[in-house]
Amino acid sequence: MKPINMLEAKSSLSRLVDAIERGQEREIVIARNGRPAAKLVPLESAPVECRIGVAKGKFEVPENIDRHNDEVARLFRYGTDK
Repeated sequence: MKPINMLEAKSSLSRLVDAIERGQEREIVIARNGRPAAKLVPLESAPVECRIGVAKGKFEVPENIDRHNDEVARLFRYGTDK
């Protein structure tokens, strides 16, 4: 795809992001005054940091952690389901 000017990129950003997400485009170059200024690429090309287990061993989860789930759900329904 040839470079897209800044005005077009601003007015059609969601369409451009969709094209990237669907794999229709690997990258989209955005130009300012005819010169490439930025590149839109999918996040999968960026390194992903592992977050699962980041707090392992930092605290203990009590056995009764889910004890108040019904009460919390009721509160989120603004008390209409007593």
